[in-house]
Amino acid sequence: MRKICIALDWTANTNHTGFFVAQEMGFYKELNLEVTIKTPATDNYAVTPAKKVELGEADLALCPFESILSYRTKKKPFDAVALATLFQEDLSAIVCLESSGLKTPKELDQHTYASYKARYEDEIVRQMIKNDGGTGVFSISYPEKLGIWDTLLSKAADATWIFMNWEGIHAENKGVRLNSFRMADYGIPYGYSPVIMASERKAEKDSALYTDFLAATKKGFLYCSEDPLKAVAILKPHVSEKERDLDLLQSQRYTSPYYGNAANWGRMEKKRVTKFLDWLFEKDLEKRHFCYEEVVKLL
Repeated sequence: MRKICIALDWTANTNHTGFFVAQEMGFYKELNLEVTIKTPATDNYAVTPAKKVELGEADLALCPFESILSYRTKKKPFDAVALATLFQEDLSAIVCLESSGLKTPKELDQHTYASYKARYEDEIVRQMIKNDGGTGVFSISYPEKLGIWDTLLSKAADATWIFMNWEGIHAENKGVRLNSFRMADYGIPYGYSPVIMASERKAEKDSALYTDFLAATKKGFLYCSEDPLKAVAILKPHVSEKERDLDLLQSQRYTSPYYGNAANWGRMEKKRVTKFLDWLFEKDLEKRHFCYEEVVKLL
């Protein structure tokens, strides 16, 4: 068996169903793969998934697309590349409680945003506020990453960045009404997230291993669309105890249409990626003007 390890970007949730399905249904085994799936629950995010790849503790990581750029522009650069995306559309949004009375991004001025402390995150949020007519002057808190959602629910923060197909569904199930602001609605061409990240050198050196992993993973995610009931049953044991009150089937049905299809699962359009790279450079969020071929590796 050929061994490969992926570090997920969060505790097990609907974004990850396809990995667990591929493992449970034997899709990895069919290609002679022994796959280890790590989540941040093991170390409470002490080491980020992308960092685990850099350190050699994982072969792949699920991370925001921006992490690829961040690792390539470190003082000691790491050859991070995006091999595939999970979704063909951005399912994330900045949200606040409807009860807060904050109805548009510009109203986040002078309020508190709970940040994951990602390299470009705070400036992206600031730009969203400015694009809506605000000043972009707001407070930023950095709670423990796995507890950020709770800071919004407890009103310790006024806004944060979530996945609408997970925390958004969780809020709906609990009767918590949210106001949500999507990047694309405020002039930010956010592109793809999360992506499957790897070392370019390692992916090229053992391309058959990585290609087979992606093929089996694709089969797992497309299976979720074909049989969401079975997919949810496979995911459920991996979901943390405190999140099992979320309607997993509702979340899965919300998510499945965004996987794409057999022809385009995982693919990142050059035009969309380039538009985001250009935007980061134009807004001075990134000093280096990256091109698509530097950061996306299609095996």
